[in-house]
Amino acid sequence: MWVEWHIALKFLRESGAQTLLIVIGIAVGTSVIVFITALITGLQDNLIERTLGTQAHIKVQPPDEINLTVTPPGNPALLTLEDRRAQRLHSILSWQDVVATLDGLPGVKAVSPVVAGPAFGVRGVAVKSVAVLGIDPVRYQRIIPLSKYLVAGSLRVGAGDTLIGRKLADDLGIRIGDKLRLEASGGRTAVLNVTGIFQLGVSELDTRYVYLDLKQAQSLLDLPGGVTVIDITIDDIFAAETYAARIARLTGLKAESWIETNAQLVNGLRSQSLSTVMISVFVAISVAFGIASVLAVSVVQRTREIGILRAMGGPRRQIQRVFLLQGGVLGLAGSTAGAAAGYGLVWIFNTFGPGLFYIPVAPALIPGAMAIATLVGVVAAAAPARRAARLDPVVAIRYV
Repeated sequence: MWVEWHIALKFLRESGAQTLLIVIGIAVGTSVIVFITALITGLQDNLIERTLGTQAHIKVQPPDEINLTVTPPGNPALLTLEDRRAQRLHSILSWQDVVATLDGLPGVKAVSPVVAGPAFGVRGVAVKSVAVLGIDPVRYQRIIPLSKYLVAGSLRVGAGDTLIGRKLADDLGIRIGDKLRLEASGGRTAVLNVTGIFQLGVSELDTRYVYLDLKQAQSLLDLPGGVTVIDITIDDIFAAETYAARIARLTGLKAESWIETNAQLVNGLRSQSLSTVMISVFVAISVAFGIASVLAVSVVQRTREIGILRAMGGPRRQIQRVFLLQGGVLGLAGSTAGAAAGYGLVWIFNTFGPGLFYIPVAPALIPGAMAIATLVGVVAAAAPARRAARLDPVVAIRYV
């Protein structure tokens, strides 16, 4: 095999300009693949983190209330669905048992019962529509790390304390230690001390969310001992729909995944992934054509040498291996330089870029890109290698 290596490297050295140009071309293509793939991956991770940092992966809620009519009258065995009735605020039946069941499911990271409902936030003459969320702080912190989003005060709910969003605080002119009056339906009210202000980064949430202790929210919303939502996080976020369907079958409740509620985001992520694949494919094709064209020219230039090798008893497979090795060497050399350049571009973006998000480099990205480029080089060399191996030694030796 060393003979083929020696001949292949000799051919590459003697065609120095062509070799350098194709190596540069492969390096550019590989650096594009590495940088674009890392960039899109970082962007997707950032979008997912921003989206799921403020919501549960799966929300479990009571089934919708519907109107049923009996047809024909007097025969309770035949029921016909009429329509979906107006939904009232009601609790999940036996929610403690549901939480215990969900806690034991493999792949489930955290489970948190929540009671949520509408109310009005009042301070002086200012009135704002708010969403009251009663939480168990210990469990809820595992769903949404509220302490991470605090911009003032401390994470303290219960005993008349509350957390509110920054925009709501600005709209009502509230600071830490001020009082907030909540008015719910039925004339129920609560006067609370604002102990913390958070900024989740989502305008709707920062304008409306008010966190209370679970029992206090149950009393305000007239749901003593009840919860309206069970929030869940799981290990594999992209399996949320599968988990939601399983939970719905297991509990008989309505389970909605983040994929269902963020359909546009998911479509965007899939489009980005597809665009990355398409870019990589077209770059690989261009690299393949470049290597094939250079080696095709090399076959023409080395016709006499190939004829002499064949006349000296060199088998066709040996000639093929020479050109396949050239393709592999070109691919490996170009991809090594390109991988280093791509990693450098990522480093420059992370160090001197706008700082919008961090670009991670997956451990398998660089060796994967190098392996693909090397394989493309070998495959691209196949056609010129076959052509060289088929040359008639007598005709080849006479070639000028």
